[in-house]
Amino acid sequence: MNPTITADASPPVFPFELVRNELEMIETAIQAQARSFEPGIEAYVSYVCKSSGKRIRPALALLTGGATGAVTDEHRKLGVILELVHIASLVHDDIMDGAELRRNLPTAAAKWGASLSVLLGDVLFAHALELASEYNDSAISRAIARASRDVCAGEILQTQRRYDLNLSVPEYLKIIEMKTAALFAAATHLAAVLNDCTPAVQEAMKNYGLRLGTAYQIYDDCLDLVGDESTAGKTLRTDLLKGKLTLPVLYLLEKATNHQKTKLNRMLLNGEPMDTTILAGIADYEGAVERAVTFAKDMLKDARKDLMVLGDSPQHHALIEITAYLDKLLDKCRAAA
Repeated sequence: MNPTITADASPPVFPFELVRNELEMIETAIQAQARSFEPGIEAYVSYVCKSSGKRIRPALALLTGGATGAVTDEHRKLGVILELVHIASLVHDDIMDGAELRRNLPTAAAKWGASLSVLLGDVLFAHALELASEYNDSAISRAIARASRDVCAGEILQTQRRYDLNLSVPEYLKIIEMKTAALFAAATHLAAVLNDCTPAVQEAMKNYGLRLGTAYQIYDDCLDLVGDESTAGKTLRTDLLKGKLTLPVLYLLEKATNHQKTKLNRMLLNGEPMDTTILAGIADYEGAVERAVTFAKDMLKDARKDLMVLGDSPQHHALIEITAYLDKLLDKCRAAA
């Protein structure tokens, strides 16, 4: 069994090239946000903004804007806001996970410690919500606030259920829908709202974002098991060690023997880290990853169906291509299991 995968999780070239100019504008705007803070804080904000993401959420907002009408300054602002919320969540994630690397750079927690990093994430959340309050339509601001709340609530629920072998698959899916898919859905849904699309189109684009974001998180969960840290650009093998029960692990536990489950339960009662060697020894290890990959790929099929409400356009095809690219990354995880 090959335990690692050298998957390149960078965004696909074609869809992102289509909005390259707008993404560059958003990148400039994100970096400019650091200068709106006190001079003593600016360097911290600038660092995490440069090292914390692939700008997937802004790209989704831009592509959906183009596919449902036209990209405006309001779409670009949406991309900036959602990315700041995402960056804030990553800063907090890295503290809780004890992660040392992100995008091949030290995390804020590794560089400055947990105390400062908690406050850094807090100030980014607050700043993003302040920017959201500038929309003339208060419904947009409320939707962004709800998505931000869902991200934090999802993290709380996941933290509550760490080391909990009774976590069910539906409960896991609800958690990742909140902590990851909520921002994907906000990007695609609100981009359609900004273009005054029909309720049917708005709902379809929201569903597309939810499904894409859920599939993306399942891919990330599989990558944590079978990925290569040197190419993933972040610390891996943290999910199990920190007690996060992801979809492939939940499927794996369904096939574990009573003896294996007893050993894991004893470790949990003693407050010990999850023993990855026990899980790797379960007979259906490869099958568990396969099932998780299949589940995610089915979600991507449904996401492509959601896009059928759109007219033909390069942006429409780009949104399809994003799902196809994620399909290929999932296939690599399957091959590496």
